[in-house]
Amino acid sequence: MTQGGRTLLVVGAHSADFVWRAGGAAAVTAASGGRAVVLALSYGERGESGELWKEEGQTVENVKKVRHAEAEEAAGALGAEFRCLDLGDYPLRVDDEALMRLVEIIRELAPDVIVTHTPEDPFNPDHPTAYQAVRQARLLAAGAGVPSAFPGIRPPALYLFEPHQPELCGFVPDTFLDITEVFERKKEAMQAMRAQKYLQQYYLQRAEQRANHARRVSGEKDIRYAEAFQRVLPQVVRSL
Repeated sequence: MTQGGRTLLVVGAHSADFVWRAGGAAAVTAASGGRAVVLALSYGERGESGELWKEEGQTVENVKKVRHAEAEEAAGALGAEFRCLDLGDYPLRVDDEALMRLVEIIRELAPDVIVTHTPEDPFNPDHPTAYQAVRQARLLAAGAGVPSAFPGIRPPALYLFEPHQPELCGFVPDTFLDITEVFERKKEAMQAMRAQKYLQQYYLQRAEQRANHARRVSGEKDIRYAEAFQRVLPQVVRSL
């Protein structure tokens, strides 16, 4: 999905979303000499920090600080950069100002690939909001691939990363990424997300399951861990 010298942008609704679903992709990009940038639209301070809210006297601002530190530690383990727009969560709202901030980040980075949430998620109100914002910002940043009155970049490829309940989110993977060589980095990154440590075992198992699918598809028997993605737009090739 990515090669050396290329830029990958992973956009999540919350600060930990990138780790579980595209941490391997970020690590592969960085390990191959590319640039991996992680952008969280919020810290997930209200709806996705359950372990932290068990502490007496906890505050929203402190949760944000902890989540920021966790995300930076996780991104560092992957070789990625972490940024957050701090838009708030549950519900996540992306107004016109926030949308244009996202557009400017995409223009600044000019990524080759953007990865984000699925358009549907019956269990999380923020994930589809993030998808719609990324989809619109990508179009505005790229100018839809035609000349326009504002500066544009080459249209990045757009992928969806795997949701927690793929069958209920309309997720049909068409791309498997071998993350075997960087899987220890992903494990380290997941362990940094202590506020959601209950997800670590699930995504360890998911990486093994997707590797099984990747082996069956490719015949490459040395794939032990993989991540699954779904491409949103057709790819353009010069040969098959």
